[in-house]
Amino acid sequence: MGILNVTPDSFSDGGAYLSVEEAIARGLEMDAEGAEILDVGGESTRPGSLPVPEDEEMRRVIPVIRGLAAKTNSVISVDTTKASVANAAIGAGARIVNDTSALGDDREMAAAVRASGAAVVLMHRRGSPATMQESPQYESLFDEILADLAGRIDAAEAAGIERERILVDPGIGFGKRLCDNLALHRHLDMLRILGRPIVFGPSRKSFIGTLTGAPPKERAFGTAAAVTAAVLRGAHVVRVHDVKEMREVVEVAYAIRGESSW
Repeated sequence: MGILNVTPDSFSDGGAYLSVEEAIARGLEMDAEGAEILDVGGESTRPGSLPVPEDEEMRRVIPVIRGLAAKTNSVISVDTTKASVANAAIGAGARIVNDTSALGDDREMAAAVRASGAAVVLMHRRGSPATMQESPQYESLFDEILADLAGRIDAAEAAGIERERILVDPGIGFGKRLCDNLALHRHLDMLRILGRPIVFGPSRKSFIGTLTGAPPKERAFGTAAAVTAAVLRGAHVVRVHDVKEMREVVEVAYAIRGESSW
């Protein structure tokens, strides 16, 4: 899953693809580099970020999604917590809704996903992006993540979203301490008990900077280590900025895991 942020303030690539043309060109480049999914987002979810008005978010993402849908065979995902944005994105060609609130921020989101037939990524997050890194605490990290995600799966199914359309994401960096982020890598396979595909997004995250001292755009090697660990522990989708490099990382890690192809 290639990350395509059309935002001025995302932690790593904010401002890099502000024009529709630049964003579409980057999406096509990631497609050529081997991305199976292009995840388009118009609202930063970095720690401390504030919400973007829905009309501004739509202005950012809808022309890009529409342009990519006409030019690529990659599956297009919209990274949003707003039902109105999800509806417009699906109408423009998106087939996945990547919701960092797991359908929790907008009471209309579940209905939007149900009616659309799109797949949905339910991510674990503590608090909002503005507050999630203010002293997060867990008594039992995986027990709590499993319980929270199981509850969101149940809520999605109760809203009429078929289980086969649901993916889960443990939310690395979203209300997690360094020790929690490292534990997610070590024990990611515990999420298999949920019976749904696992999405994992360590790309250029701050925990890598804490460990290496590298700024966001220089965290490719740290990201490669994280992606390798995630694949070996059973991740089905890795969400990354550096598609070409991480595609090779995944291919090798998958072979080490004992699979002939991924």
